Amino acid sequence: MPGGRLTQAERQQIALGLADGLAYAEIARRLERPTSTITREVTRNGGPTAYRADLAHRATERRTHRRRQAAPPGARPQAHGGDAEAVHEYEELFTTVMMQSGLPKMMSRVMAGLCLADSGSLTASELAGRLQVSPASVSKAITFLEGQGMVRRERDERRRERYVVDDDVWYQSMMASARSTAHIGDVARQGVGVHGPGTPVGNRLQNISRFLDFVSESTARAAEQARAVLHAKPESATEPDSAD
Repeated sequence: MPGGRLTQAERQQIALGLADGLAYAEIARRLERPTSTITREVTRNGGPTAYRADLAHRATERRTHRRRQAAPPGARPQAHGGDAEAVHEYEELFTTVMMQSGLPKMMSRVMAGLCLADSGSLTASELAGRLQVSPASVSKAITFLEGQGMVRRERDERRRERYVVDDDVWYQSMMASARSTAHIGDVARQGVGVHGPGTPVGNRLQNISRFLDFVSESTARAAEQARAVLHAKPESATEPDSAD
């Protein structure tokens, strides 16, 4: 199976395969590449409907050039995560997926940086250095993410402010999303009274509110259940019998 970077010819084959409606696995089979390679390539270059072979190839060359300029000679990979090149590519994929979920680019980069740091927390200066951006950009992104419940601030032993992503932050983020969804449902329900029940708009708003109520309640319930599972201590596999 071929290794190394995708060639321009391979990218053209990917574009043709997407145009023909082929699945990633089938495109990968034809190119004798891992499916994950095709998935990563398409995801970080516009997705299946916007992928362009020429643009993807130029974007990859620009990323490679930037990495060579930013990385000092002899730089070692991070302590946990394997090959530095693979780690960097995965961080780009993670960032792209966060952007596709609706987060702006800088916020997505900060979330990727925090989630993929061994400690799960970084200072503003560490984030700025890691992402090669200004502290002001980091501050703006953190303010946004904190408002979404996706990060939290804490002080370390040196009184430095650190930004943290952990299991509880994801729980808080999901609960914030549930509250936001419920609020939209409440506003839709208010509209039923304004436009009148039984009217076309009233019926539409009633259906919106019922749907969003169900989604928000289900999201909150699932988050509570997932949190309980994550914090539950595993039972001992060798518990003694309670009675002989």
